[in-house]
Amino acid sequence: MSRSVYIASPEGLTGKSAIALGLLDALTREVGSVGVFRPLTTASSTSDDIDLIVDLLVNQPGISQSYDEAIGVTYEAAREDADEALHVIVERFGQLTDRFDMIMVVGSDYTDVASGTELSFNAKIAANLGSPVVLVVHGRGRSPEQIRAAADSAIAELRANHAQTVAVIANRVDHDAADAIRTALADLPDIVTAAIEESPLLSAPTFRALVEASDGELVLGSQAWMDREALDLIVAAMSLPHVLDRLSPDVAVIAPSDRTDLIPGLMLAHQSGTFPPLAGILLTGGYEIPESIRRLSEGVQQDLPIAMTDLGTFTTAERLMRVRGPITKDSSRKIETAHRAFAEQVDQAALLSAIDVPDSAVRTPLMFEYQLMQRARADRQRIVLPESQDDRILEAAAILLRRGVADLSLLGEENTVRARASALGLDLDEASIVSPLDPDLVETFAVAYADARAHKGMTVERAREIVSDISYFGTLMVHLGLADGMVSGAVNTTAHTIRPALEFIKTKPGVGTVSSVFLMCLADRVLVYGDCAVIPEPTTEQLADIAISSAETAQQFGIEPRVAMLSYSTGTSGSGADVEKVRAATALVAERSPDLLLE
Repeated sequence: MSRSVYIASPEGLTGKSAIALGLLDALTREVGSVGVFRPLTTASSTSDDIDLIVDLLVNQPGISQSYDEAIGVTYEAAREDADEALHVIVERFGQLTDRFDMIMVVGSDYTDVASGTELSFNAKIAANLGSPVVLVVHGRGRSPEQIRAAADSAIAELRANHAQTVAVIANRVDHDAADAIRTALADLPDIVTAAIEESPLLSAPTFRALVEASDGELVLGSQAWMDREALDLIVAAMSLPHVLDRLSPDVAVIAPSDRTDLIPGLMLAHQSGTFPPLAGILLTGGYEIPESIRRLSEGVQQDLPIAMTDLGTFTTAERLMRVRGPITKDSSRKIETAHRAFAEQVDQAALLSAIDVPDSAVRTPLMFEYQLMQRARADRQRIVLPESQDDRILEAAAILLRRGVADLSLLGEENTVRARASALGLDLDEASIVSPLDPDLVETFAVAYADARAHKGMTVERAREIVSDISYFGTLMVHLGLADGMVSGAVNTTAHTIRPALEFIKTKPGVGTVSSVFLMCLADRVLVYGDCAVIPEPTTEQLADIAISSAETAQQFGIEPRVAMLSYSTGTSGSGADVEKVRAATALVAERSPDLLLE
């Protein structure tokens, strides 16, 4: 059978789906092909209900299997005949083994009525599949001693049923107790241990779920925003200034529907960029919104959803406090948060070694991206993004901040940038917003630029006008050590992006030609193509420089450089100026870098 790993828990509500996401993310970047299997579920492959964890996992990047293929048997089938159910599980698992190098098996959720022997049954499945077990125990509100006792008890139960535990992860632990919990688990013999801190976002319901729980309906605002998570609830039974003081990011505001004076103020706060963005407003009592308020909402850019319920404020708040939000395939913020928490708080190398993941000669785009993310996290740098006016830049910035791979500075006016991010539903709280018109920075940069270009007759007066250009401003941030790198080119041209660097940063010693490469992520490998952006008609010497620089770049990204010098002719079969130029450049590269594999 294929190698496999079994994620099990001794109880419900452990947050096992977040652990499964993190482990699947690690596996897909280390193994050529990964499958997903859920042996025991409440939803069969033929029912209208779906298993949300299976639906989530089979829709992740790098997973190529159907939902039905990932399903074993139902609780009902296991109750009727446990032995037959186990036989079916092993058979369905076996159908996946020829297709995948590794299969991640996700244990049951303790949602069945008769769950007294559920861990034992999971252990028997793991033993029959030959799967080492990653045990997930619930940590919220528990002391380190209680978590250790839960782990010891579950390990003993697994061992009694011939299942081997290779890792224990305490999930959703209290932040203040995390280090003590790690210490309490650390001496488990031959077992990798970790503690992942509670993240409110992972269990937060969407605003849509809150509205449905209160039997409400959307009356104003955006349907799309209804699927944004609500991280907290606030009952607005006070005047507007006091409500504003209590706002927090992505809070859902519950307000009586006859307090229409609150609506314009909350809408303005949401759009302002000076207050946190809201998840939505839920009006209670069922009173109609006045026509004047509706006209006001329609006259401004209004994405914030406002819903209405006939229930009273107390009943509504009571219902909403009980609503939880599962991670689904559409929960992009939750998925990114789960990936980041797992990557930062679990020793993935030790875990993969413990479950004996085989090395793969394949390097998929997912593997490559993962390796880049890990290197970036290990040596976190500050990157300046000049083009904050482009929504793609803001979306990319939010992803990078969620993944914790870089510190970011965005160029622009703070209120404008944060208001646009709020309108897009993006969290940029950790980003620094720097104005390219900041008088102190403009003056500092103008002096530095004038000094660097004095030989060209540059004056400080002229420099002040030039350095407020976002490409010059961002490049000067790098030049003066306020940032480690700059990423641009979404709006600006290549020439506009690199011109400032050519003027005063220059090339590193030994490099006479500025060139570019594209990292081409194919299905099973990553190739480096140079130069496709900077020099359209390189000379022989420039071609040689490009080849050597491209090889060095490949090495920096962990790619073994084997260089092919391209022309329209194979080898020495053709003739003409272009062929001769490439042939001469090849000879020059061989002379300058004799150890480089070259054709």
